[in-house]
Amino acid sequence: HCNFEFDLCGWKQDENDDFDWNLRTSSTAKLGTGPATDHTLQEPSGHYIFIKSSFFQLPGQKARISSPVLSRRSKNCKVCEGIIFYYHMYGAHIGSLIIYQRTTLKHEKLLLNLTGNQGNFWQRKALTLSGDEDFQVVFEGIAGKGPKDGIALDDLTFSREC
Repeated sequence: HCNFEFDLCGWKQDENDDFDWNLRTSSTAKLGTGPATDHTLQEPSGHYIFIKSSFFQLPGQKARISSPVLSRRSKNCKVCEGIIFYYHMYGAHIGSLIIYQRTTLKHEKLLLNLTGNQGNFWQRKALTLSGDEDFQVVFEGIAGKGPKDGIALDDLTFSREC
């Protein structure tokens, strides 16, 4: 489980992308960008990870962050049910949030593709993780056209078997 209150909990910025997910709080955000609070604490001082479209990123540029490798060799992980997370995607010209399951051989299976404004509130999503190989989960945020538009993630939780 990662609520981002202290750090990235072993999640790593991918090197084959254009920019990074940032750890931040709503109290440090500029007005009109991102959620008013985090999901965990429901307070402006709570942390989450965030990307926003800005003058520094061109529309279509990607930020990727990946989980630690989860091993299928463990008896318990053979039945790894999935991941639950909360996302916030708000803005008229928002980009996309794409989630992959990536094997250690770098094969990526698309799990979810969300594009456009999803509303100004935190939403819960659960995804099933399948297969027999060791894997990572990769969250990819794609910059949109609006300088105030952003994508936030919080409370990423793998099922207990993972």
